[in-house]
Amino acid sequence: MFSVPLPAPLARAAITLAFLALAPGVRAADDFKISPAQIQALGIQLARLEKPSDIGGQAYPARVVLPPAQESVLSAPLAGSIDQLLVAENQAVKAGQPLVRLVSPELGELQLRLAEAASRARLAQQALAREQALLADGIIAERRVQESSAAAAEARIRQTQAEGALRLAGADAGLIRRIADGGAMQDSLVLRARSSGTVTRIDAKPGQRVQAAEALLRTADTSKLWLDVQVPVDRRASIARPGASLTGVDRGIQAKTIGFGPTVSESQTVTLRAEVTQGVDSLRVGEALQVRVPFSAAQAWAVPVPAVVRQDDKAYVFVRTADGFMATQVAIQASAGQSLLVSGPLKPSQEVAVSSVIALKAAWLGKGGSN
Repeated sequence: MFSVPLPAPLARAAITLAFLALAPGVRAADDFKISPAQIQALGIQLARLEKPSDIGGQAYPARVVLPPAQESVLSAPLAGSIDQLLVAENQAVKAGQPLVRLVSPELGELQLRLAEAASRARLAQQALAREQALLADGIIAERRVQESSAAAAEARIRQTQAEGALRLAGADAGLIRRIADGGAMQDSLVLRARSSGTVTRIDAKPGQRVQAAEALLRTADTSKLWLDVQVPVDRRASIARPGASLTGVDRGIQAKTIGFGPTVSESQTVTLRAEVTQGVDSLRVGEALQVRVPFSAAQAWAVPVPAVVRQDDKAYVFVRTADGFMATQVAIQASAGQSLLVSGPLKPSQEVAVSSVIALKAAWLGKGGSN
């Protein structure tokens, strides 16, 4: 009798099968016994865990967007024609700065209405003063004073209403006060910026006739910007919670996460929105860049790729125990070359298997572990 030596892979497989055949009864646990002789026979190598590494996150593509509240549309308050454009595109403007001069027949009507209401209010107030003086002398009844008081109050309300209509049309306080005092009327209306920003678009031209509520130009306040980061939907659960800090890749910017968008794109990505907190001046709306997104775990352990096995869509490493190994579930946070960053209930100085983990998995499942 003679025997033919088996190739190394087949010999190792035979040893594994023999090991499993000799294993005692099944029990529902993630730890299982393996003797030092069996570890040597299976060619299992161990690696000692050092200090955990900080998770810097993974780089994902992002685009700079403008929050809706930071964009302003200047529309025509009245129907008329554009007399003059006082700014140009990409020009920075300040709050209250003149933007457009509008000529409108309706402006004259509103001023006339205010002038008439203010005049009636003055006459009603004068009539009330006379009636009060006559009542004090006992010449008239108190009812006449009450009627004059009601008429004066009604006249003041009508004046307030006329002032409000002119204010909604874009007239400033100086013009309203001048008309109410009986001053000269104005033939054009100057529309001003409500807030500081940059003119991003001009929709009107000098001489163009426009209708009420028609958009004339748009301004944007870029002092506050957002980042829309595209993250694979299967990594959403491992992304840090709202308020976590994002950093730019090769850019001196920082941002804080706000939350995820409600929909998934055709490329199976979900939008993570973040508010830029540092480096706003270096960004432009619509610009594309890379940002590093942190993970929900604060720290992770670096292990070789072969040390991690999967079972039922979960990742495990085998931690050396006094009698054998324990299958320990971990979460893969990032990958870099031949190493993985994993988080889980691991401790410094523990040893994990980094080779022949398939044999250990077979032994673990044969023992009735998580399956």
